[in-house]
Amino acid sequence: MVTSGWRIYDASPFLPFRFPPEITLGGWLAGALQWHFAAMWLLAANGLVYLGYGIFSGHFRKKFWPVAPSAVFADILAAFKGKLVHDDLTVYNAAQRAAYATLILAIIVLVLSGLAIWKPVQLQALAALMGGYDGARRVHFFAMALTVFIVFVHVAMVALVPRTFATMITGRLRRES
Repeated sequence: MVTSGWRIYDASPFLPFRFPPEITLGGWLAGALQWHFAAMWLLAANGLVYLGYGIFSGHFRKKFWPVAPSAVFADILAAFKGKLVHDDLTVYNAAQRAAYATLILAIIVLVLSGLAIWKPVQLQALAALMGGYDGARRVHFFAMALTVFIVFVHVAMVALVPRTFATMITGRLRRES
């Protein structure tokens, strides 16, 4: 969705840059829109299932809360110093809890702003909350940038702590033999 979104952005940029065509998907505006609309249903369906599971199973409450800003900053500082401890892979540290909660909120904002861009007349109230069609485009763009940033940092952190890779991919803790 990101690379087709970049192609869509390139058709009418609002910042002083464009994305190179080689890293975008869709070939031209209509092709990019088709890719984007096809993928949006997968994102929305997957997101609804995940939100439903997270809320009704208590997963969000158990894994993401509480989040204290002081603990988040302490974990971020420890990560920059290369001293972030993650002994128990079943428990998220404060930085992870904040990042995952932020990612969920960013994706919700992405979906809502995407709906406001897709149907600005039918969803006038939603578009108005974001400053109209152009405001919704900006909200959508910056929510995408935040999502990409969080994913990039997440992958970098997994590279720094390789034993978390199998757990991240499978969702199950790998037992040492």
